[in-house]
Amino acid sequence: MNPYAKLTFSLSLMLGTAITISSNHWVAAWTGLEINTLAIIPLISKSHHPRAIEAAIKYFLVQAAASTLLLFSSMINAWHTGQWDITQLNHPTSSLLLTAAIAMKLGLVPFHFWFPEVLQGSPLITALLLSTVMKFPPITILFLTSHSLNPTLLATMAIASAALGGWMGLNQTQIRKVLAFSSISHLGWMSIVLIYNPKLTLATFYIYCTMTGAIFLTLNTTKSFKLSTMMTSWTKTPVLNTTLMMTLLSLAGLPPLTGFLPKWLIIQELSKQEMAVPATIIAILSLLSLFFYLRLAYYSTITLPPNPTNLMKQWHTNKPASTLIATLSSMSTLLLPLSPMILALI
Repeated sequence: MNPYAKLTFSLSLMLGTAITISSNHWVAAWTGLEINTLAIIPLISKSHHPRAIEAAIKYFLVQAAASTLLLFSSMINAWHTGQWDITQLNHPTSSLLLTAAIAMKLGLVPFHFWFPEVLQGSPLITALLLSTVMKFPPITILFLTSHSLNPTLLATMAIASAALGGWMGLNQTQIRKVLAFSSISHLGWMSIVLIYNPKLTLATFYIYCTMTGAIFLTLNTTKSFKLSTMMTSWTKTPVLNTTLMMTLLSLAGLPPLTGFLPKWLIIQELSKQEMAVPATIIAILSLLSLFFYLRLAYYSTITLPPNPTNLMKQWHTNKPASTLIATLSSMSTLLLPLSPMILALI
């Protein structure tokens, strides 16, 4: 892709995100979301492979439908209340439509079908953007309207997302699809606590972005796209594969790594809100995700191919690991001692 075109699309992504997260008016927020959608589509389809083109079309159709639903929701609210302010979402029908629209944009169950397919058809760096940056504006809108949302609906969608993200990730061999279902599962954890502690949802999202960023950048360095290539990537960068294993275990939420912190705080918050049953269910469902994270970690560092493989072992990597990977990996594994400071911020 032309460097100037890539710069234009990257700046448009930042502009769209900035407009949405700083706006107080529904039309401005919708405009930012549309700029984001139009900027990411060329980045998805830049390889001109049929799979990439298919992913770009699927992404465009889903995002266009979700944006239409969001605009329709805001118009109904403005019709009944005379308010275009995002925080003044008082009409129940508008609230339900907005929840459906944002769930569609994020890939929450039952609007999740597009997300694994789009991620699988995208390059790794674009998949990273779809999993992190592109989810920030919709989560910000949920944050601003959290007081008006239906708690039962959100809790149901959250538990369904945690369950489906765990179940569907079990039989995947493509790493991008595994990470897509991992994202759906983590969105369930963020959604279930959104109404009771919105700041905790944002903190969980930031930690998730850190861990996912480290994993995607590591996979991009070692050029690992499926489990079979992951098993032979240890020959290129053994140290990087060791940090990848630690980051995967952190994403699974194992103590004493950083990923344990948000799950611990979410279960604590749900217990305070007398939601012991949903907290127990979502904690048990996280064991499903733990299984495939352990499998990925096992393949990345411990398992050697048990029989001759068609893949050529590469004894050097084409490019050195960046300092950004080291920084993100360190943050993904070592932030738990700073939990008192994070708790103070929340």
